[in-house]
Amino acid sequence: MLYLSRFIFPDADREFDFRLTVKRTCYDTLYPFGVLSAKGLAALELEPVTILYGGNGSGKSTALNVIGEKLGLNRDTLYNRSSFFEDYIRLCQAETRGRIPGNSRVITSDDVFDFMLSLRHLNQGVDQRREEIFEEYIENRRGPFQLKSLEDYDQLKRVNQARHMTQSRYTRANMNGNVREQSNGESAFYYFTHRIGENGLYLLDEPENSLSPERQIELARFMEDSARFFGCQFLIATHSPFVLAMRGARIYDLDGDPPRVRRWTELENVRAYYDFFREHAGEFRPEEKAGEPD
Repeated sequence: MLYLSRFIFPDADREFDFRLTVKRTCYDTLYPFGVLSAKGLAALELEPVTILYGGNGSGKSTALNVIGEKLGLNRDTLYNRSSFFEDYIRLCQAETRGRIPGNSRVITSDDVFDFMLSLRHLNQGVDQRREEIFEEYIENRRGPFQLKSLEDYDQLKRVNQARHMTQSRYTRANMNGNVREQSNGESAFYYFTHRIGENGLYLLDEPENSLSPERQIELARFMEDSARFFGCQFLIATHSPFVLAMRGARIYDLDGDPPRVRRWTELENVRAYYDFFREHAGEFRPEEKAGEPD
């Protein structure tokens, strides 16, 4: 689904014209002026999944914040904005296809971190639901189930658990005596799956933070399904090879001069992983021998 098809940033000439109207000596910075134009990023052509890749200072977060502000998207935490942010926003252009859904939002690593801190302050009194989970196990194991919406995503996981676990293992996996017993990764993944709903535009800034590789893969699959089946569009800033490998994603390499669309396997960060593991390939035993004693 495409809600935002194209976003245009002011080029160096338009920025220069604006600078002529400002008494430069009064300010230390004109941020975000000069950030994206210095990279040569003039516009983004968006797909259902679009990814911004680049090192620190490449402008990934700046681009997300600018787009989110231009579209008036919801967000939980504040971000770095100067006195000239609104002036910059007025020079940007967003080409949309109809109305941007009201549940669209910006999700940053700060949002996730604040959420995890809030969980740690919840009361410890969480009811023990053993009998309810026993009944849930039996129902999930025997009853038919069909994924119909994103709201069913967690239920699908429980059904799959019930069909592959014993009752005792299922109970231990689903009965947290205290919300705080969840790991940071589990809490972070929960945040994403409950903030991302159907039919929305979502801007994610480094969602891999606080997630293990396994959880990053799971989040990437969740977003793929959300974009493919449930009317979601994503614009993601990331370094994660697991997120970069999302099927059908258009990837902008902001480290390029100028930035250009590249395949995920061509990116420097991904190549570094590839070269490292290839160099150490001999240290990995074949899977069929992994259980044999040394």
